[in-house]
Amino acid sequence: MEWGMANRMAQLIQADGHCLFLPVDHGYFQGPTKKLEEPRKTIEPLLPYADALFITRGVLRSSVDPDNAKPIILRVSGGASMVGKDLANEGITTSIEEAIRLNVAAIGLSVFVGSDYERESLLNLSKLVDEGEKYGIPVMAVTAVGKELEKRDARYLALASRIAAELGARVVKTYWCEDFEKVATGCPVPVVMAGGPQVDTELEVFEFVYDGMQKGAIGVNLGRNIWQNDFPVAMIKAIRAIIHEKASPKEAQELYDSIKSKETR
Repeated sequence: MEWGMANRMAQLIQADGHCLFLPVDHGYFQGPTKKLEEPRKTIEPLLPYADALFITRGVLRSSVDPDNAKPIILRVSGGASMVGKDLANEGITTSIEEAIRLNVAAIGLSVFVGSDYERESLLNLSKLVDEGEKYGIPVMAVTAVGKELEKRDARYLALASRIAAELGARVVKTYWCEDFEKVATGCPVPVVMAGGPQVDTELEVFEFVYDGMQKGAIGVNLGRNIWQNDFPVAMIKAIRAIIHEKASPKEAQELYDSIKSKETR
């Protein structure tokens, strides 16, 4: 691995081999979604506890101070929205030259395996990998499912993750699911977890994060489970404890409750 590529990967994946990425890119297709209406207010208190931000260039420029930043994974795909006909109909929205100007650690895009736009999204990934490898910038592929949430099973996610790795992604972001080890073991590059199923409690989040880490994930790329929580700093600290300190779900819950109690005094 060339020095530049290795250096950027080392910025993302910490010395213990794990990572906590904080995605705040949801507005690129959802607009001002709940708790992300003012990105700067959401990002600033969480930034110290994230290993990297997954973000669009517009929000990066407007809402992250360049002298107080973490490694950046730049979202470079888009072109569809929640009110459009098909979320899978994406293209590459940001040039490699722009990524270089912004001094990013990685670039990321979504692939929609099994959709009407499967071929286009996979070719987008291939082209982006070509550009990224040329300049030593790793690509993170996101195995997106659009509005079809029933695709979040091990068979589908293992397929999508393996295809992304085969096409050259250096990291794959995919959903946690039952039998997650089938996804992780079938993917020859590092896997980070996106959100799992819809859950009602913090403990359930801690449980699926812990389970995924035990079954081969190197970390998480969690957004709404953190910043839509009523106590987002407590949430990110508890998840960080699972990832970097090998905390159990019970220990993470105790840490969350302790920080929450201090914040509510």
